[in-house]
Amino acid sequence: MTDRWLNIIGIGEDGLAGLSSLARTLVEGAEVIIGGDRHHDLTSVSKAERVSWPSPFDAMIETIRSYRGKRFVVLVTGDPLWFSVGARIVRSIPADEISLFPQLSAFQWAASRLGWSLADADCLTAHGRPVENIVPFIQPGARLLILTTGSDTPAQVAKLLCDRGYSGSKMTIFAALGGPQEQRFDGFADAWNLEVPAFNTLAVECIASANAQVTSRLAGLPDHLFEHDGKMTKQEVRAVTLANLMPMRGALLWDIGCGSGSVAIEWMRGAPDAQAIGLEPRADRRAMAARNAVALGAPRLQLLDATVPEGLADLGMPDAVFFGGGLSIEAVELAWTRLKPLGRLVANAVTLESESILLQLFAKMGGDLTRIAIQRADPVGHLTGWRPMMPVTQWSLFKR
Repeated sequence: MTDRWLNIIGIGEDGLAGLSSLARTLVEGAEVIIGGDRHHDLTSVSKAERVSWPSPFDAMIETIRSYRGKRFVVLVTGDPLWFSVGARIVRSIPADEISLFPQLSAFQWAASRLGWSLADADCLTAHGRPVENIVPFIQPGARLLILTTGSDTPAQVAKLLCDRGYSGSKMTIFAALGGPQEQRFDGFADAWNLEVPAFNTLAVECIASANAQVTSRLAGLPDHLFEHDGKMTKQEVRAVTLANLMPMRGALLWDIGCGSGSVAIEWMRGAPDAQAIGLEPRADRRAMAARNAVALGAPRLQLLDATVPEGLADLGMPDAVFFGGGLSIEAVELAWTRLKPLGRLVANAVTLESESILLQLFAKMGGDLTRIAIQRADPVGHLTGWRPMMPVTQWSLFKR
């Protein structure tokens, strides 16, 4: 049987008193304990050697491995595997070498204080991450539980809410949940000016005004939400494109000819932790895509000054590839060789020249070829008529 030498123990504001008898015994008998300052303060009775989180944080795994053979404990807040360092550790150290001792998470504490069903709330984190990550979840009636970076995060969230027409949203801050010094602060987004402790959890009940921005996390955001120069994948075509690209948790998209970033941004909105790399040789369009990414809740979109096929050399292996530009047989064939098994490749064409390339690829590689023709109602004088958009030829291929 594998030796479970690494003990990761979740701890709450009640300190040792809230631990199971086994977890408490492990802490009290430890030779080395890694944790944050507050974790060490909560377990001060132990005589173990105290180690703070390494800096840079990426050095943590090697630091942890260096203590193998000792009675060793890692202390974290709440549930070690829910937006916590435990998840990072188990990606690098085999799970059968680790014993995990979860405590109540901040999400559970906050939901219990508010009387919210945890299953009906979105549990999010802005801890050490861009606060704009929460934007796709701002919807009428939504309940959000958010781990924060510090005392400034609530004001940043309040601004995001107000900017999108949710200024009347109720906001509640909890600090030191479950401990003797627990605090609660209540307010509204449009009047948020409270000073709160740095270590806090934020709850938001989204209340939409009549002019609120209402968006789904499904593909097909309205075109007017994107800053663009006219050359972008339009709403209806974008929805079909994303359906074939199939956003999935943690999956990586290459968006070639990224332009305004509309496809990459909706890919990242469409699944938790989805990643995207946009290749765009024009600096003005990269800047435009970056602004769109922040505004629409995909601030981690990576944008590269690159053309294909040269720009594909060092990008790893994607789960999906989209050609909105840069289309050539050479580039598609290279992307196909790099695409992971079960990956998806989609290419759109609006010109006869690019359509000709898709016809050649379809004849050579198979897949599905679709013509998408959209008409929108537009004024014709004082009346209304159908105005056709340029038809789009779409080729999609699934890699077995």
